[in-house]
Amino acid sequence: MAKIISIANQKGGVGKTTTAINLAAGLAKAGRTTLVVDIDPQCNATSGLGVEPALRHPLVAGQPIGESIVATTQDRLRVLPGSHSLTDADALSASNRERASSLRRQLNTELSEIDYIFLDCPPSLGQLTRAALAAAHEVYIPIQCEYFAMEGLSQIIELARQSKARDNHRLEIGGIVLTMYDPELELSNEVAAEVRGYFAETVFESLIPRDVHISESPSHGLSVLDYAPRARGARAYTELVMEVIDRE
Repeated sequence: MAKIISIANQKGGVGKTTTAINLAAGLAKAGRTTLVVDIDPQCNATSGLGVEPALRHPLVAGQPIGESIVATTQDRLRVLPGSHSLTDADALSASNRERASSLRRQLNTELSEIDYIFLDCPPSLGQLTRAALAAAHEVYIPIQCEYFAMEGLSQIIELARQSKARDNHRLEIGGIVLTMYDPELELSNEVAAEVRGYFAETVFESLIPRDVHISESPSHGLSVLDYAPRARGARAYTELVMEVIDRE
């Protein structure tokens, strides 16, 4: 059975989609068959892996998911493309418990050959994110090493706790990913230390730095591991992948 991991944070621009793409790519390079499921109507995870958005979202299109999965240029890395359709977004978010049950069933029964499934959530605490949390085994929370990081973190953790209590008793906070880290900035170090002080082992050791190569890679439809494998961002995500594997 695949491990289903939601990548979630209600704040935009924290590295959520970037983390989903690069974790999936890194795990694929490590021999795991990996799928990115794009449930954000912006479809950034889809385009960031060089795939065109679907006219209808595969999760509501009424056909087997397997028929809609798109291979990427990297072996073992696949995408279930998102859709810009607002109607499909409404359908995906309708009735949290019913949608989560359907999502779990589809992912667990139709994709048995997949090792990891990453659900790339929209930047909100709305029903799409709630449905993804209710369908997942774990949630990874990327936060930027900047001001207000702790405030946003507390909100998504509270949502995860609510989901665990009401909809999905198996949900765990799998890890907090510190992104946009600049060791030369005192604020970055303060935020990293504060988050580690509160959440201890829940925080991944790997620090994802500010790196122009990470920002550029989606425009080429590639992970940073393929776009600039020697860049410091690629090294950081490789280290994060190894941590995820160590937690298997």
